[in-house]
Amino acid sequence: MLVIEMHLIRRKSFGLFITGVLVACVLLLTSGNTIPAPARLAISIKHLNGNAALQLDTVKYKNAFGQGYTISKFRYYLGKICLEKRDRSKYLTDKYFLVDEEDASSKNLLFTDVPEGDYKSISFIIGVDSALNCSGVQSDALDPANGMFWTWSTGYIFLKLEGHADASLSPGHIFEYHIGGFKQPYNCIRKVSLGLGEKGMYLTAGKESKIELDVDVAEVLNAHNKIDFSKLSSVTDFHNCTLVADNYANMFSIVKQ
Repeated sequence: MLVIEMHLIRRKSFGLFITGVLVACVLLLTSGNTIPAPARLAISIKHLNGNAALQLDTVKYKNAFGQGYTISKFRYYLGKICLEKRDRSKYLTDKYFLVDEEDASSKNLLFTDVPEGDYKSISFIIGVDSALNCSGVQSDALDPANGMFWTWSTGYIFLKLEGHADASLSPGHIFEYHIGGFKQPYNCIRKVSLGLGEKGMYLTAGKESKIELDVDVAEVLNAHNKIDFSKLSSVTDFHNCTLVADNYANMFSIVKQ
């Protein structure tokens, strides 16, 4: 009986020893391969006209020609947001966002899976890339029900700017710029690249950092190509679309980070 008990004790001790060894091996193997918690990045967008907050319908602004106008609609697509580190490695998301002045929540973008690191710049496109323009029915921000889609042959509207201008010769003195198209020579996709300052931005695992973007709608009318409402009050196809697209490429700036 004593021999049997000693045998059982030895078997139990050996089993505990093996278990301990296995646990130690697992800890050893995983300790060097622990995946760090990602950082969080919140991007807030503020729409302006010049130096003042954009106000729809109620405030009359003036363009480069001194022509008075009010704005009733301002919305656009952002996509392919990319953060680049100082070592040139990148975080890239394929998600698209429809930013709309009438929807405050659309002006707050949150990314919860950004790798920790020292970042030097952010870039994105205004518009929707050619593949998604030709990929059939989309969902979420790219759902045609959002009113930013022409037809399956012409694809998405990248930006809508609508309002009223005294000098407009269109019925009701309206102006409307519905800009889209991805085929040359009428490609209206524009890439925006913004530096994060001399010091850059360090995103820390488990913590949330913030970037504030100003978007100046006046640039859509007054940047490279000055829009005269009496001559060009409506762009809703490929005619003159790149004139406006070249302008909206300049409407973004970083406030602080």
